[in-house]
Amino acid sequence: MKNWKRRWALFLTAVLLALSLTGCGGSGEGLALSVCVGGAPEELDPIYATETADQTVLIHLYENLMRKTGDGSGGTTVTNGAAKSVSTEENADGTVTWTFKLRKAEWSDGRAVRAGDFVFAWQRLADPANDSPSASLLSVVAGYDAVRETGDVSLLQVTAEDDSTLVVVLNGKFDWFLTEVCTAPATMPLRQDLLQEETAAADGETAEAAEEPAEAAPWWSDLTGLVTNGPYQVSGYEAGEALTLEASETYRNSLSGPQTLTFRFAETAEAGQDLYDAGEVDFLGILPAEQLTDLIEAESRTLAPELSVQAVVFNCAQDTLMDARVRRALALTADRSAAAEAAGAAAYAAEGLIPPGVPGSGEQDFRTDGGALLDNDPAHRDELAEEARSLLAEAGYAEARDLGELEYLYVDEGSNAAVAQALVNAWQSALGLQVTARGVSREELDTALREGTFTLAGTEIRAVGNDAECFLMQWGSAKPENLGRYANSAYDTLLSVIAGAEEGEARMGCLHDAEALLLEEGAAAPLYTTVTGWTLRDGLSGVLRDARGWFSFAAAGRTA
Repeated sequence: MKNWKRRWALFLTAVLLALSLTGCGGSGEGLALSVCVGGAPEELDPIYATETADQTVLIHLYENLMRKTGDGSGGTTVTNGAAKSVSTEENADGTVTWTFKLRKAEWSDGRAVRAGDFVFAWQRLADPANDSPSASLLSVVAGYDAVRETGDVSLLQVTAEDDSTLVVVLNGKFDWFLTEVCTAPATMPLRQDLLQEETAAADGETAEAAEEPAEAAPWWSDLTGLVTNGPYQVSGYEAGEALTLEASETYRNSLSGPQTLTFRFAETAEAGQDLYDAGEVDFLGILPAEQLTDLIEAESRTLAPELSVQAVVFNCAQDTLMDARVRRALALTADRSAAAEAAGAAAYAAEGLIPPGVPGSGEQDFRTDGGALLDNDPAHRDELAEEARSLLAEAGYAEARDLGELEYLYVDEGSNAAVAQALVNAWQSALGLQVTARGVSREELDTALREGTFTLAGTEIRAVGNDAECFLMQWGSAKPENLGRYANSAYDTLLSVIAGAEEGEARMGCLHDAEALLLEEGAAAPLYTTVTGWTLRDGLSGVLRDARGWFSFAAAGRTA
């Protein structure tokens, strides 16, 4: 069993939503930094990019309304990016209007950055026809639900009063809107004129090159021709090898960090380690299991909790699982310690739905503040099994086998099969329940979750932002992200209270209540959380990691 005290010592070093690696940044003057954060770009369209490597590239090429910077003490703060100023006004109907005044800034082709560039990008993100995996970032914006229902993006309450004034209306207070939504890669500004021109050109070239129409190249495929508004521009690209960025000549500020930033590609963590060992990169953001284990054993400060939890999602609309007592019985007897052990050294048995590292009250994180809601003591397994059997009896199942044979779907990759087997064994041992585990492709699991054609499913629950509300709001009865079809009016009421609450103890108390209710109702069974790590060459500092996973090298430099 993993050492509990060591675990929390590890997590408490990474409570802030982003970390500064190796202290404060030094001089980046004349620095050419080479890094490896993953493979070659798979998706550099901001609304589709989900891989850490792709998102890391994007935050160097584009500038959002707000940006993350080092706070001088090992953490980060949110400062103005494209926005020169921000103001808010609470409305009588409970909505809140945010007004952003944009600073004078240029795209890399010399055209001014306009408020309309944000309007276009956000409407494109919300449009259900685009099927963006990040669309729910805008679920707090008034009109979002109407857009998702009708496809009319003009209903999204994001408008440009003039070229330098962007107005956004939110459904509630959502103070994390500024720190999480307005800094995310998916909400970066885009040029409507250029996307339309490049898409049309790609379609035309494809039609000329083939008798039968083939899939057009994405608008961003000509990397050296990208027009961006961030601190860097693409200066070179070697397919499958490297992407080189140079400090942008049109960016509003001179860079304090590297003037040249090269991303070297590695499709596996082992290949990345080879690059680092050979001195070809000075930063490695993907670590082989052995190196990550060494960091965990050393309780390294270059470790941080990942903003996600692996869980079993129950289909609450399925006949057998409509009864919360049945779901609760299955959740009680899921062996989280065994699942975490099967998942590997970087996994830790979950103690709630919300993982460590999410901000809580004062300097404590949410998980420390609320304590453990799940019992992982192996000495209590028999008691939990007895409680589960009593719940099943109350629900009308004298024996667990009366539930019939249940199926557990999981993505057949990595350690997932071993985790599935640990769950199947636990349910068999504790309840005598037969559960069949079936490995499927990621696409098959996504389809089953979306269409509700599953009973039990193992999936990662990831929040759009580093706030407890971001984990909880997706379980609202009417939320399209509610994969388990969970519905509870009391829970919905709590979410409404939270959305309208001021930051403080009252809001935090409601967040803890909502998490507890969700687990008591068995909407999902959290299994384990994970940590990640990185390596930075001695003598360098100032690299920032956002809690959502991507890195910023714009302030990296030599240690003073």
